[in-house]
Amino acid sequence: MPGENLTRDEARERAALLSVDGYEVSLDVRSAVGGEGDGPLTFRSVTTIRFRCAEPGASSFADLIAPSVTSLTLNGRDLDPGQVFDGSRILLEDLAADNELTVDAQCAYSRTGEGLHRFVDPEDGEVYLYTQYEPADARRVFANFEQPDLKAPFRFEVRAPEGWTVWSNGAGERADGVWRFAETKPISTYITCVVAGPYHYVTDTYTRALDDGTTLRIPLGAMCRKGLAPHFDADDVFRVTKQGLDFFHDHFDYPYPFGKYDQAFVPEYNLGAMENPGLVTFREEYIFRGKVTRASYEGRATVILHEMAHMWFGDLVTMEWWDDLWLKESFADFMGTFSLVGATRFTDGWITFANRRKAWAYRADQLPSTHPITADIRDLQDAKLNFDGITYAKGASVLKQLVAYVGRDAFLEGARRYFKRHAYGNTRLGDLLSVLEETSGRDVRAWARSWLQTAGVNSLTPQVLLDAEGRVEELAVVQEAPESHPELRPHRVAVGLYRRGDTGALERYARAEADVEGPRTVVAELAGAEAPELVLVNDDDLTYCKTRLDATSLETLRAALGDLTDPLARALCWSALWNMTRDALLPARDFVDLVLRFAGRESDIGVLQMLHAWADSALVHYAAPEWRETGGRLLAEGALRELRAAAPGSEQQLAWARFVAATASGEAELRLLRGLLDGTEKIDGLEVDQELRWAFLEPLAAHGAADEAVLAAELARDDTASGKRHQVRCLAARPSAAVKAQAWAQVVESDALSNALVGATIAGFAQPSQRELLAPYARKYFAAIERVWNERSIQIGMDVVQGLFPSLQASRETLDATDAWLSAHEQAAPALRRLVLEARDDLARALRAQACDAAARSR
Repeated sequence: MPGENLTRDEARERAALLSVDGYEVSLDVRSAVGGEGDGPLTFRSVTTIRFRCAEPGASSFADLIAPSVTSLTLNGRDLDPGQVFDGSRILLEDLAADNELTVDAQCAYSRTGEGLHRFVDPEDGEVYLYTQYEPADARRVFANFEQPDLKAPFRFEVRAPEGWTVWSNGAGERADGVWRFAETKPISTYITCVVAGPYHYVTDTYTRALDDGTTLRIPLGAMCRKGLAPHFDADDVFRVTKQGLDFFHDHFDYPYPFGKYDQAFVPEYNLGAMENPGLVTFREEYIFRGKVTRASYEGRATVILHEMAHMWFGDLVTMEWWDDLWLKESFADFMGTFSLVGATRFTDGWITFANRRKAWAYRADQLPSTHPITADIRDLQDAKLNFDGITYAKGASVLKQLVAYVGRDAFLEGARRYFKRHAYGNTRLGDLLSVLEETSGRDVRAWARSWLQTAGVNSLTPQVLLDAEGRVEELAVVQEAPESHPELRPHRVAVGLYRRGDTGALERYARAEADVEGPRTVVAELAGAEAPELVLVNDDDLTYCKTRLDATSLETLRAALGDLTDPLARALCWSALWNMTRDALLPARDFVDLVLRFAGRESDIGVLQMLHAWADSALVHYAAPEWRETGGRLLAEGALRELRAAAPGSEQQLAWARFVAATASGEAELRLLRGLLDGTEKIDGLEVDQELRWAFLEPLAAHGAADEAVLAAELARDDTASGKRHQVRCLAARPSAAVKAQAWAQVVESDALSNALVGATIAGFAQPSQRELLAPYARKYFAAIERVWNERSIQIGMDVVQGLFPSLQASRETLDATDAWLSAHEQAAPALRRLVLEARDDLARALRAQACDAAARSR
């Protein structure tokens, strides 16, 4: 039988054959607190599945990834595990019309965040468990049919150590030493969940009067490790949760269908969060141990609402196969910001979306692996890699345009019909389009062909012709597409014209909406307007495109970007400038100069933090090598200048303090960081809390100014799980050949580290100031990656392949080595090749940008 990588064709064949009536799953995790043996630490998993077969006598298979199977029973007859279980699948022959399969297995606890993850808290020795399955890791915990369209009700029971609490999707209670949970509604395997351990747990209740006169009561819970309890602001989590439940009930007309609503903040989590109905899991980094900016709270609120939207888009109604992953992720991403702006204190959420979220989409849509929003997902490895900027952020951007196209009321009415028509079922693209055509009366299938079923991003550029009196004679929008994806799409845009007034403020004085079709569209409404100093062809961010600037607009921004008063327009201009830098149309040193001159005037803290990240990337990847030292000094000096100028105690001050740490390389900055740590230096209003201490320690470690003893002392001060991750990152950052060799061996040659410590080691390993020290690892990388991919879990494989690619060795030689590996490994796993191709594309882009920057010397 084939291995772990289930294909779409196999899933379709099995779905046509089988229907699942229910699962009963019994887990015994009392071994979680036992000693560790030589082999994998395991727990007992007993699963009974009741299912029907459309063709009695046919054969199929169940999924299970486990070290061993104790017994198997199918319809009362015992099966020999040695004959029917191959490590990932259980062969089921001669099926009856009605079947019952019972599997008693020893499953392994995970250290990679896939399956049932086991974490030992170094602070107090407590053990914490949680599950994470998407797309197909429930089979690491219990036997099942692991595909989204074989939904069924689930009953879980769990035996756990004394003193523990256990949660699952349904409400639970403990009796006779066993936690038993209410049967779920029909759901897919990948959104079942178990969380167990001595978690700190806080409760609340949401109530709402329904139209039929009844009252909806939803028990709310939120949990985290005991060590994080002092930092846990559960009140804010519940506030956003209740605001979201109000918003979605107001707009969806379908009461929340899954009973309780628990939210678990768990350690060593690979994702941002996961929409398990009734038990949503989040990465515990959303509990803030130190001072953070408003952008962090906004980001957490957006994720809470994104996952809540999934209760309807994804859990109640689920895609048939991963081809239509967008049916849940694009909608949740859009609804996350839509509800954020409509229901919470974060009313500027669309600015963050335009600046940060769409940047992710633009990058992904220009990679060689770009794909339509409705993707071609051949198998589970394809599915794992398609949780990307296309499926999430581009999909959400396109849905924002769809709302404008069909109208908000028609869109929401379509959603309401979609939920009622397909509740607890599975859907494809056509099911959604049908209800939207019903409610809007518009042809959305043509729109879908252009936007959902083709790949690539268009560029829109203004062309302005002035008459003899200096007024606009004609303003046109030119649409272009890359040769690889030549589709020109219909865009609904707002074109804004801006000029400086008497006060010097750069403000909009004219605006016109237009439907851009084809290569060139004239915006007749703007004829006769005064000559603009700045033209924004996607003002208000209505469409998904790369905004280009004409020569006049670019010169205006060079001189007066800080005078642009509208924060969304300013964010869009920064985005346009960043895309030009990435596309080798604007020298990296010019982008850095713009940041140095204007970022200090940026009022939106999320935009400011994004600018810091972009400026750092411009210097590391896109600046000409001979200018990097100069650019690094200018950035470091500018960051320190803005830090000292920032209002004491402000979030701008905190953001600039972190940027000082990110850019520190000279003795002056390193001396300041040391002084802030030991108390000999002080900046009024800046509280150097534990998280900021670690941020300051990493550059000190990377430049040889903080040794192992210093880092050990800091860990003693912060002897927590978070502290351990920070220490591991700082240890790997030290500028020593022996340190790099040890870090490489720990990640590439061993599987002893957990997923979180693998990530921390990789993050510390690759320091831009250590290019020469890291050069020997380019060859080692290409020699190791196929073995790592084959031997390790897909999550760890992705971390290694992406994180250790020699991107800092930006040369033709590295590009040739990448091409040589691709040529020699044409039969490697498609998902592995995709990751290497993406890294190659980033490297080639960096070399083009560096050439552009080098050419700027001759100006």
